Amino acid sequence: MDAPLILTLTLDAPAQAFFDELRQRHFPPERNYLHAHLTLFHHLPGAHLAELVQQLSVLAQHQPPLPLRVAGLQFLGRGVAYRLDGPAVEALHRELQRQWWEQLTPQDQQRRRPHVTIQNKVAPDVARALHEHLAAEFEPFGAQGIGLQLWAYRGGPWELLHSFPFAG
Repeated sequence: MDAPLILTLTLDAPAQAFFDELRQRHFPPERNYLHAHLTLFHHLPGAHLAELVQQLSVLAQHQPPLPLRVAGLQFLGRGVAYRLDGPAVEALHRELQRQWWEQLTPQDQQRRRPHVTIQNKVAPDVARALHEHLAAEFEPFGAQGIGLQLWAYRGGPWELLHSFPFAG
């Protein structure tokens, strides 16, 4: 496969519904062809698809759900995201980075700052207003990472290739 691969963390149903609803309301409709998501890796090599699927299948069989805390909002300049904290997610990301280091782009070699973008590519004043509105009402809450999803990126909507529910 030539297309780059994207790895996301699957969120529990209540968290997914919360973020999807906000994304539907606030993401520019002409650009909103994805559900809300938490990206772990942006560009894994498509040529390694079979190997990645094997590794992720084994990992998911032994991985329990990962606790997360939706901890606050991030102003992105031209958008808004929710910041998620979770030491177990960070540890999983670091372990996968270690395994895949030679294959990673510079972006994917960096420390991950988990977030879910609910608005992007809007005028800065629109993003600032939404950030202020949501921040004024925000209360932290818990969520869970319940699996992984591997996607192919072909320049537009992502194509889901494999889901790996955590079974540990």
